[in-house]
Amino acid sequence: MADLDDLNAFVTVARAKGFREASRASATSASRLSEAVRRLETKLGVRLINRTTRSVMLTEAGQSLLDRLDPAMAEVEAALDAVNTFRDTPAGTLRLNVPVSAARLVLPHIVPAFLAAHPGIKLEVIAEDGFVDLLAAGCDAGIRYDERLEQDMIAMPIGPRTQRFALGASQAYLERHGLPEHPRDLLKHSCLQGRFASGATMAWEFERDGELVKVTPSGPLIVRIGGATDLLVEAAVAGTGIVPLFEDWLRPYFDSGKLVPVLEPWWPRFSGPFLYYPGRRLVPAPLRAFIDFIKAQPWPM
Repeated sequence: MADLDDLNAFVTVARAKGFREASRASATSASRLSEAVRRLETKLGVRLINRTTRSVMLTEAGQSLLDRLDPAMAEVEAALDAVNTFRDTPAGTLRLNVPVSAARLVLPHIVPAFLAAHPGIKLEVIAEDGFVDLLAAGCDAGIRYDERLEQDMIAMPIGPRTQRFALGASQAYLERHGLPEHPRDLLKHSCLQGRFASGATMAWEFERDGELVKVTPSGPLIVRIGGATDLLVEAAVAGTGIVPLFEDWLRPYFDSGKLVPVLEPWWPRFSGPFLYYPGRRLVPAPLRAFIDFIKAQPWPM
């Protein structure tokens, strides 16, 4: 009989498609996962995973085992979680995968009160801006905007329902280069840009009185959207150029005078973020508590 922990390690690695990724998802070292999979292969007498330096690939036997184990493991998880219904308050770990903007602008208004209301729940937040397979990443739910939601997911609003993208620059920069009056004027300015994980740069789109304008500006600084976004803001404060970002992110800099709003009548509006989670599995008790908590919030329009 194979050890259940070894089977779970195999499923985790197979879902994540790599030992390093599985290590992050399970909070277990990659070496320990590798030992567990090797031990399982020895007991079964068959290779389950072909390993390379960068990734893993299931053998035919490994794929067959995963196809049978996946629903079985889901049932085990559901059975264990069912015990939560006998508790006065739900307990367990809730793992969320969210963009950096949500970690900065949405969750601070939610997390402290939620954890205070549910002391038995431990919340783990992974902030990244790329597309993520929630199950492979070991997460229960995520936050994304509607254009990035997968079709087989259940989604519900979280946070403000309308947001705006804003532009800001320092007063010193505007005194040197002038204040743009139309989005096309940005082509003459130093514009600080963000780049997605895919390599695409962020589009600059504007709207006013039914007129839609899209420009592709250039500038001296491009950063990967996510952890380096604050560098764009600090560069703008220092007078390097014009920064595009969520209005809520830039609002403290506008209020303090460190940045000046640019082309505000043209700032585009877009719908707010959504909490999403797989619809093909039972909802764990910590996630159900989080969903109920989110539904009870009076989100601003």
